[in-house]
This record gives sequence, C-alpha cells and structure tokens, in this order.
Amino acid sequence: MKRAIRWGVVLAVVLLVGGFVARTVPQRLAEKPTVATAPTPAMALELAPADVLTARVVDLARTLEISGGLKAVNAAVLKAKVAAEVKALNVREGDRVKRGQVLGQLDSTELDWKLRQAEQTASSAKAQLDIALRALENNRALVAQGFISPTGLETSVSNEAAAQANLQAALAAVELARKARADAVLVAPISGLVSQRLVQPGERVPVDARILEIVDLSQLELEAAIAAEDIPSLGIGKPASLSIDGVDGRIAAKVARINPSAQAGSRSIMVYLSVQGQPALRQGMFAKGQIELARKSALALPLTAVRTDRAKPYLLQIESGQARSREVTLGSQGEVNGQAWVEIASGLSAGAEVLAGSVGALRDGTPVRLMSTAPKAPANGNAAASASASR
Repeated sequence: MKRAIRWGVVLAVVLLVGGFVARTVPQRLAEKPTVATAPTPAMALELAPADVLTARVVDLARTLEISGGLKAVNAAVLKAKVAAEVKALNVREGDRVKRGQVLGQLDSTELDWKLRQAEQTASSAKAQLDIALRALENNRALVAQGFISPTGLETSVSNEAAAQANLQAALAAVELARKARADAVLVAPISGLVSQRLVQPGERVPVDARILEIVDLSQLELEAAIAAEDIPSLGIGKPASLSIDGVDGRIAAKVARINPSAQAGSRSIMVYLSVQGQPALRQGMFAKGQIELARKSALALPLTAVRTDRAKPYLLQIESGQARSREVTLGSQGEVNGQAWVEIASGLSAGAEVLAGSVGALRDGTPVRLMSTAPKAPANGNAAASASASR
C-alpha cells in the first residue's frame, strides 16, 4: 500500500514538471530574436598565368602539312658494261669518290684476246684490199691496151669496193673490242659518297649488273605526295620548314618542282622541295613539315582556346572577374611560332583576355581570379625584429 502511494507521488511530480517545461520553452523561443544568415559568397576559381590568353593581331601563316623521304638530286649506279669477273673493288660504303676516279677492275683477259683477234682480222682485210687495188690498176691498163674487155674491169672495181667495205668493218670491230677492254675499268660517273657496294671481288657479273651506288649529298630533295585539291595553292618557290628525325632545329626548304602527272592509285601529285644541304642529312631520312601557302595579319588566338562543345564555336572571356561565354566567328587557320592559331573574324576585340582550353568547361558567370604570388619571406634581421616586437 505504501509502495503504491510512493509511485503515485513520483508520477504526479513528473507530470507537473513536464507540463511546466512544455509551457515555458515555446515562450522562450518566441522571445529570442531571429538572426539573419548571410549568403555564402561563391568561391573564385584561381587561374595560373598560363591559363589566360590575350587576343592580339599576329602574322598568321596558312600552311600545308607535308611528309616524305629525302633523296639526292644527283645519284648514279655503276653497272658492269661487260660480262666478266670482278678482279678488284677499291671502295666501300661511306667512301668519298670523285668523278673519273678508278674504283675497281674487271678481269680483261678475254677482252684482250678479242681485241687482238679483231686487230688481226683488220690486218687481213687490209691485205685483201691491197690485192684488190693492184688488180684494179692492172685491169685498167689492160683495158686501155685492148687486152681485156670493159666487163672484166667492172669485176675488178666491184672486188675493190668489197675489200674496202670489209676493211672498214674490221676496223669497227677493233674499236668495239678496244672499248670493251676499256669498260673493264670501273670509273666513278659522279662525285659523291658510296652508298651501296653490291658485289665482291671474285664474283662474275653479267652485263648491266649493279656494282656500286653513288650519291651526291650536296643537293637534296624532299619528295612529298600532295592531294590534288591543294595543288592550286602551291607554286614554285613557296617556302617550307622541315623537321627531320635525328637533326636538331628546323631545316629550310622551298618548292622546286611539281610533277605534272598524278599517281595512278592515290591520285596524289608529287611535289619536290629543295633542301639546304647539311652534314647531318642523309638520303632516305624521313622529314615532315609545312609549306607556307599565304601570310596575313589578323586578330587571332591559339586554336586550343576555341571551344566546340556547342552548336557554334565560343570562347570564355574574362570580364569583371567572371568567365563569360562569347560566340565567335572563326577565319583561316595558321601557325605562329610553330603553334596552331585561328583567326577571330568577329565576336572579340583586340586585347580581350580569354581562358585557355586547359582550364576545362566552366558555367557562364563563374568567378575567376589570377593566382596571387606568395609573399617573400622577410630577411633574418627583419624576422628577428618582428619576433621581438611581438613579445
């Protein structure tokens, strides 16, 4: 009984306290003044100096991309003019030779005997001609004395003419044999460097067999295949700049010749560019570069600054600390210091600052600011003075 009374008293006290709190807390909250929360300012995107580009008037060069291999203007292949065994070959790849220099020797034993045979045949023909001449003179005397008929004289005249022709043929054979013996000596047709040695001493080579290849590197050309639609813009003398694997810097060149015929398969047209010779250049090197077709002054920006993820190209221009989208009209493209630039025909003025393409996509009106440079640390003396003052 006492325990039930105790629990009843506790329950009454809890209910009394709960009612008091429920009535007091709303009044306190109603009396507490409301504090307005200030809007949080948007964070500005910090930009590095490389992220900001300035539109300016530049000399914009319109170029045409080309590539191809280098080839020597003057090159020659030394071939065997007679069938013989290679007796000696005095040069190897990389050796420098001069025009008219003896480079090797073919075995001339057979050629010497053929020359001697031709000379003996010519001597025999000369003797037959002498006999025919004496017979002709005798018959003329006999005809004058009336001992033989004129028909016999005509036969002597024909024999003398045949002997004369045989002698001329024999002399021609002698000259041919003498030339064949001279062809056994291998002589450099041009000055240059030996690029290939195709035979070795002891090999027997047929007529027109390739023995040596010689190239003159003082004059080189780049052979490039150009599409037919680009040919009208080209012209003899157009300047070009080439980049060659293994060679530092750019190599100057110019259009020297344009082939009048198109290639059968690709329908492209070969263009030949004369290249300034340098010690590092070799035939067969791969080169790529640009031919300058035209040049003009125009308001331009690097091509990477133009954004094309919308229906029309646009730029992100910096205005009053914000990135604003500006649609632009593009013109011709070209190069400035080896970088691709594009003409801004309309929609932007000179001196306007725009965001580079490396910044990425931003919403119109995004706050931006240049990244501030960190302040320099004070000198040791100033730091000590500041420390003592703070104390």
